[in-house]
Amino acid sequence: MKRVIIPIAILTGAVLVFFTLVRNPERLEAVAPEQALTTVRVSPVQPESVTMEVQSQGKVQASRRVNLSAAAAGPVSWVSPNLVPGGFFAADEAILRLDSSDFENTLARSQSSVAQAETEFRHATTELERYRELAVRRLVSESQVENLQRQADIASGRLKDAQATLAQTQLELRRSEVRAPFATIVESTSIELGQHVNRGTSLATLLSADEVEVRIPLALTQLGYLDIPLGHRGELPEASQPAVNLQGMFGGQLHSWTGRLVRTEAGIDASNNSVQAIVRVENPGSSMATEEDAQAIPLPVGLYVEATIAGKSVDNIVSLPREVIRGGTQVLVVDSENRMHFRDVEILRLESDRVLISGGLRAGELICMSPIQAVVDGMAVQVVQQ
Repeated sequence: MKRVIIPIAILTGAVLVFFTLVRNPERLEAVAPEQALTTVRVSPVQPESVTMEVQSQGKVQASRRVNLSAAAAGPVSWVSPNLVPGGFFAADEAILRLDSSDFENTLARSQSSVAQAETEFRHATTELERYRELAVRRLVSESQVENLQRQADIASGRLKDAQATLAQTQLELRRSEVRAPFATIVESTSIELGQHVNRGTSLATLLSADEVEVRIPLALTQLGYLDIPLGHRGELPEASQPAVNLQGMFGGQLHSWTGRLVRTEAGIDASNNSVQAIVRVENPGSSMATEEDAQAIPLPVGLYVEATIAGKSVDNIVSLPREVIRGGTQVLVVDSENRMHFRDVEILRLESDRVLISGGLRAGELICMSPIQAVVDGMAVQVVQQ
């Protein structure tokens, strides 16, 4: 009996408990699920004075290129060992000399002619003065005085002619020695020792060593960012020449040089709507005047360089990383309740790594710096200041 009654009692009790639970369920209050807030980095708006920069690139070229030619004729008797491609000459340093034997002989004859002419002129002048005194005492006729005057004039003319010939001979003698017109680097030569040259014979091609120039293109919009007089003709005044930083790879290393934008060319390139600007660099190391200059690396002609030109300084500008811009003209502003909103701003200029904002933001406002993909206007966020 126990084997039958006990299972029936357990089953009956379970059924009673089941119906009790079904008829009296426990009701739980509805609770809204906790929302996880997105964490964003923010930065306060800080208006400041910003100096704009303009970037471009160009090729270094010599500021002066001279085709050196002979000013006199004769055989070459001496050539400087520096007269080779890449050789350097200081200003007024001797480059080569022509055989000056003929010039020296001519000089001696010219000096003798001058001495003879001076003697004749002094004699004619003395005789003229003596006859004038005699004419006052009526001891000689006026015709005799006039004749001596004519001889004195002829002697004076011969003296001047002899002096001019002497000066020309001295000039020819000086021209027999060819000197560097300025501090130069030899680009090429076309002369050898013993070669006979005539007037105008090409001797070498020289490049200026004291300064070089870089010709860089600037878009017309970029000119508006530079503090230069746009209507100025010729070379800019020194006070208006913006500083330019040049960088280029040379010898496997990145080197920097400093120059000035000195002028812009008159024409506009219609193919890319740009003008050519000329940057002049006082070449370091060319004079070798100081130990610091001696360690400097001259800016090589033909090197491609990147140019950064200092432009206008503008006040009350907000400078932000370029990636904060959304939709072309908007940024995300976080309000006092930690909610993000889209804000239209006035963009002064977009640069490679930053954006310059001239309007639409107030000092102290928080700008979202995080690259959030899905953004809803008014969404709540968790703020972390950077």
